Amino acid sequence: MESARDRAIEIIRKNGGLIRTYEALAHGIHRRILYGLRNEGKIITISRGLFQLADLDIPAQVDIVEVSKKAPKSVICLISALNFHELTTQTPHYVWLAVDRKARKPKINYPPVRVFFFSGDAFNRGIETHRIMEQDIRVYNAPKTVVDCFRWREAVGLDVAIESAREYLKRKDSSPSSLMEYAKVCRVEKIIRPYLQAMTI
Repeated sequence: MESARDRAIEIIRKNGGLIRTYEALAHGIHRRILYGLRNEGKIITISRGLFQLADLDIPAQVDIVEVSKKAPKSVICLISALNFHELTTQTPHYVWLAVDRKARKPKINYPPVRVFFFSGDAFNRGIETHRIMEQDIRVYNAPKTVVDCFRWREAVGLDVAIESAREYLKRKDSSPSSLMEYAKVCRVEKIIRPYLQAMTI
């Protein structure tokens, strides 16, 4: 017969190996069981109220999974999105996060985040949803991310923006017209056009 402890581990595994305290309680896992698993080393405290199975095979995107779980209405952007789409050699030391200008800044102590406030279509356009570790991850698509890097070039560095555009245009599925469409949305057409013209000659 399956014990409450084994059942709890199975529930957490089906949840992608990550679970928040309120989710555990909603699934019928008693606090005593949850904290007992922590004390035994079966689960690890990632941050306050967030636990992870100790034997979990952790993918590289675990930080963006944790942040997306804590701030589900935000969108992974800029360097983190470039890294997700394999458009940069940069390794993000933060999770770069876009938040609607009308929303409150999410309170996230760990993983470290850099929050950028986007508004209107610049926030809402180009969002993809990916499923990682049983969590929905919202991330800007590749062309939108490239354009965002030109818009926020003072934060990411113009060299990073140019590198991302060059890497994107090497792809078989790249679309210069998509870049210009997002450039209109983000109001950086005049900035990005000469670089694209030089890269597509």
